[in-house]
Amino acid sequence: MRVPRRIHLAVAALATGVLLAPAAQAVPSFARQTGMACAACHTVFPELTHFGRVFKANGYVLDNLKQVRAVNSDRQQLLSLSQLPTFSIMTQVSYTSLSKRLPDTSNPAAPGLTQNGTAGFPQQLSLFYAGKIAPHFGVFSQLTYANDSGTIGIDNTDLRFADLVVLPGKNTLTYGVSLNNNPTVQDLWNSTPAWGYPYAASNAIVSPLASTEIDGALAQSVAGLTAYLYFDESLYLEFGGYRSAPQGQTNKLTGQAGPLDGSFSNVIEGLAPYWRAAYEYDWGANSLEVGTYGADFKLHPGAGQPLQGPDNRFFDVAEDFQYQYVGETNIVTVAGTSIHEKMHLIASFLNGASANRDDSLTTNRIWASYYYRRQYGGQLAWFSTTGTVDSVLYPPNATNGPGVTSSANGSPDTNGFVAQVDYLPWLNVKLALQYTHYNRFNGGTTNYDGAGRNASDNDSVYALLWYAF
Repeated sequence: MRVPRRIHLAVAALATGVLLAPAAQAVPSFARQTGMACAACHTVFPELTHFGRVFKANGYVLDNLKQVRAVNSDRQQLLSLSQLPTFSIMTQVSYTSLSKRLPDTSNPAAPGLTQNGTAGFPQQLSLFYAGKIAPHFGVFSQLTYANDSGTIGIDNTDLRFADLVVLPGKNTLTYGVSLNNNPTVQDLWNSTPAWGYPYAASNAIVSPLASTEIDGALAQSVAGLTAYLYFDESLYLEFGGYRSAPQGQTNKLTGQAGPLDGSFSNVIEGLAPYWRAAYEYDWGANSLEVGTYGADFKLHPGAGQPLQGPDNRFFDVAEDFQYQYVGETNIVTVAGTSIHEKMHLIASFLNGASANRDDSLTTNRIWASYYYRRQYGGQLAWFSTTGTVDSVLYPPNATNGPGVTSSANGSPDTNGFVAQVDYLPWLNVKLALQYTHYNRFNGGTTNYDGAGRNASDNDSVYALLWYAF
């Protein structure tokens, strides 16, 4: 599940606060710019329609606002600037309850249980600037306050240059580049991690130990430049690379943002390549996409170790699909992804941070949604993570003591399902009730942590008010 989580103990940093707060791509900024209602680009936010995908691929620049313009003597545009800035605000207010209360570790001398039921008011508050900057140049950018960190920070950001040419035979080719800070945030389909289901998740739950690197582990801590081709609104090809760009850290010697040294964690060695290929076939009110994506991350653990010598390699290859039916009354989506990760943990093995030199991890997710008149509906999802047993990478003792976030048998295996019902009184307001059930958690069904906690004890009920304006 794409929620705040502990990832690759001892070989990946624990991402906290705003960096992994759930994000949204459906923002009224685009509605203001285009003069179109949210339903033009979205089934139910934040899921994109075919038109929404084309809008994104072409750089977010379609507009219907009065422009401030400038041209040169050759009638080339030097400026095309909307008279009104396209800002918007998004808020999430939530309440989360766990199936079984957690141990209270605040005072080891007087153990107790935590309070059950966490209110997020707000859970998240985001400010967006999203839309056209100049001819062929647009942006989706987000600043977010998250209640778990109590700070404001950079969230998902995607800067795009794009243009379209008409080829012989009246075929079209969109080409462009994306400068972004989260692998897959630039993707057009809701089957990849950055915009995949669940579109919103609680930050007051117990998260599994393991997830793949491309599944949010490096979100907002990298900078990537990718180039893409989108032929006839069907075939999509993209290739690029990522470098580390951590936020909120400084070089201890200079006191500045860089250069990166061994005090930084999980620093990319050189350039991490990223690729994406997808094909979408549309007929009537239907569309079907199948594709593949992946990346090759070579990371120096850092965190006190020099950024040289052996590193850890995470080679991720994934498949995905998405089917949509968008009718006047009924909307159906079925989507899924399978991510396969090969880990070569040379640095961690030599440092005693993993029991094996080579591990593997596979994540599967599939979900289906139905909406009636874009007002009533919901989703049902299944998720699974399986991987190599590694008693050091997935330890029997958590950092704050035994139990809850540990794995008694060193296995990362986790699976379960999510059920959600939604009510949208207006297109920009959503009320959701989400239930998550775990069949297996961190390698076990019963007593998975060796301290008596069962997988189903981490089940949660999550109530959400989500609106944007």
